[in-house]
Amino acid sequence: MSAPKRSGIAEHLAPFGTTIFATMSRLAVEHNAINLAQGFPDFDGPAFIKFAAMEAMETQHNQYAPMPGLPGLRGAIARRFERDSGLAVNPDTQVVVTSGCTEAIAATIMGICNPGDEVVLFEPFYDSYRAVVAMSGCVAKFVALRPQSDGRFAFDEAELRGAFSDRTRAVLVNTPHNPTGKVFTREELSLIATLCQKHDAVAITDEVYERLLFSPGTHPHLHLASFDGMRDRTITLSSLGKTFSYTGWKIGWAIGSAELIAGVRAAHQFLTFAVATPLQHAAVRALEREQECVADLVSLFAENRAVMMDALRNAGMTPYAPDGTYFIMADHIALSRRLGLNDDRAFCQFAVERAGIALIPPSVFFSRPELGANLVRLAFCKRRETISAAVERLAALARLAG
Repeated sequence: MSAPKRSGIAEHLAPFGTTIFATMSRLAVEHNAINLAQGFPDFDGPAFIKFAAMEAMETQHNQYAPMPGLPGLRGAIARRFERDSGLAVNPDTQVVVTSGCTEAIAATIMGICNPGDEVVLFEPFYDSYRAVVAMSGCVAKFVALRPQSDGRFAFDEAELRGAFSDRTRAVLVNTPHNPTGKVFTREELSLIATLCQKHDAVAITDEVYERLLFSPGTHPHLHLASFDGMRDRTITLSSLGKTFSYTGWKIGWAIGSAELIAGVRAAHQFLTFAVATPLQHAAVRALEREQECVADLVSLFAENRAVMMDALRNAGMTPYAPDGTYFIMADHIALSRRLGLNDDRAFCQFAVERAGIALIPPSVFFSRPELGANLVRLAFCKRRETISAAVERLAALARLAG
């Protein structure tokens, strides 16, 4: 029997290949490397959350949850959002629980966009953004975030204005931003709000790192939904995983107007339909006791950030200090030249094979890969022991350069 003549992968997915996170994590295992590539902690979150899930399993909360999520969890999400943003939402019509924020992104774009609609993306972007836009038959328009003289990433106002048109259906804003660690400013969000209203576009905000802030006084996290004119044209996305260090649970959510959330739910019901019931019960407990968890986690990550910034400088790179998330972007080009390497992919391949440290080549997060060729991303959401070992591996990498 002859094989099919056509490729097994649909045309709109073929350009994306295997995600870089899977690739680098595989190489980390192959080379017994410290994995600073994929953004997950090497420790569990608070024990009471895990025990709450076990309790839910033991008390027969193991069948399908309601499609939009458990009423108790939707209520907890709504109360949390009101405390943070000042906006009251109806948990029955304005909240949907999803399988992590990644599914929330997919359900949102699939649920509110039509083929041919344009979606504005800031690059570098989380890799699922561009793939979901393609899967939805939409057109991505890109706006670059570039490092500035103050060490922070910013976009060009003219470039952003030029990305919007009468065909723009949505703009996807990730703040705090992965991979740069940027926290969008009030002025930047105000411009985005103005453009959304001018072009009748929806803002989709990915806010999963909203609690992981290192300078909340000077660089606070702001909810775009709370800006004038944006309450009914913003879909706010977040999740449990980053705040509570349970990334494998995949508990996310979307908040918005009843009209927009109806679109998200319409897609969600045919993607996953329902999210793990006992984990939703535990998520309620987590959100109720959130204040007990955040400060210690941010303190650990702040210490890790400082250590890794120094280690990167000592290795001959130029790191850019993140104001949020648990990632650092660094310019590796000076070190790479000494090693005889050309770009981020070659640098990361060398680092994992020769120095035993797995990093991410961020050119894969750009529509124009050359914008990220001189950069490298690492995650510092690890135990202190892991960070100390990573510092030694970076020093060993620098020694290979002579």
